[in-house]
Amino acid sequence: MRTIHDTLEPIEPSAARELFLKHKATDVGENTVQSYAYRTDHFVRWCDENDIDNMNDLSGRDLQEYRLWRQEEGDLKKITLHQQMSTIRVFLKWCGSIEAVPADLYEKVMVPRVRPEQERNDETLEAEKAEAILDHLAKFHYASREHAVFMLLWETGIRIGAANALDISDVDVEEKQINLVHRPNQGTRLKNGRGGERPIAISTELAEMLEDYIDYTRPEKTDEYDREPLLSTSQGRMARATMRRLIYRTTAPCFRGSPVLTVLRGAQGSVASL
Repeated sequence: MRTIHDTLEPIEPSAARELFLKHKATDVGENTVQSYAYRTDHFVRWCDENDIDNMNDLSGRDLQEYRLWRQEEGDLKKITLHQQMSTIRVFLKWCGSIEAVPADLYEKVMVPRVRPEQERNDETLEAEKAEAILDHLAKFHYASREHAVFMLLWETGIRIGAANALDISDVDVEEKQINLVHRPNQGTRLKNGRGGERPIAISTELAEMLEDYIDYTRPEKTDEYDREPLLSTSQGRMARATMRRLIYRTTAPCFRGSPVLTVLRGAQGSVASL
């Protein structure tokens, strides 16, 4: 007796992800593809850690276990988990179309519901608007503090408090990751204390932009503990309230109405201020 799995074609999670991203690159923008890449990277990592080397073997129970793992491992807000699980649902629906998983598996992805008032309270952005803002920042405000704050928060989904706690030494450009570290005795805490400490993978684009921000734009200031904050001002470590104001200004419609060219990457990868 034939089962639904008899019609599936074996494929590793990483291979399915690469095919998915190549497919998406044909009909969406580069920044959207990068968002898909970041969110599906966690899923591939989870599969590897749980010895799932064939997409055919995924079940609804696996998807529930992944959801719980992602929420705990990432310390995600409900709206961020909603966005990330929505991406996994899109990924698995596409996988069903190429017979990598059962065609209805995507329906078993449990996407947390978010009430409209929660979206407003968390300043939720539609992906299309966020990508338009990123494109504008990359073109007219490359490696500015607005670009650094917005892209960092949008791509990683970390809290403002976690971004505020980052030092330059926590950014590993070569390994393409940032490291969240709980330093309660030096003025910065993570919401979950030591349990919130973890490395977070970032895209090549974000790594390069942060490197340029550090080298060319970031005010060279230390805080009261002689630490070098990643996000700084002329006074030292950037305050959380300042970060929120930057986000409000960057997402306001008028922000893209009057572009001011700040820093651009040159043709050979160098950076020049204009």
